[in-house]
Amino acid sequence: MKQYLLSVHMVEGAEMPPPETVERMYADVDQYNARLQAEGAWVFAGGLHPADTATVVRMQDGELLTTDGPFAETKEHLGGFWVIKAPDLDAALAWAADATKACGAPVEVRPFQDEAAD
Repeated sequence: MKQYLLSVHMVEGAEMPPPETVERMYADVDQYNARLQAEGAWVFAGGLHPADTATVVRMQDGELLTTDGPFAETKEHLGGFWVIKAPDLDAALAWAADATKACGAPVEVRPFQDEAAD
């Protein structure tokens, strides 16, 4: 089976929902994760701290540089992700539809590159 990244997009500065809504979202994501695991599609998942906690590491002019926060100027940032196994893109999109319902945020679906043959 092919692996897919389901990435959750969070909008910087967006107002947080009320606590009871956040609790429901966490419960819905827990149920979604349990379904992924029960159906054998689960590989790995995780939520991320806000983008302003990030550190970027890069080589520039032969020197290693580290800078605070994301390099890209954008209002949308990666808020969390799932790595799943699915037989095809349609199946991955179906999982993403359930993911966006559970977490209440947009979910991007992207296939991993095929591994090179040894």
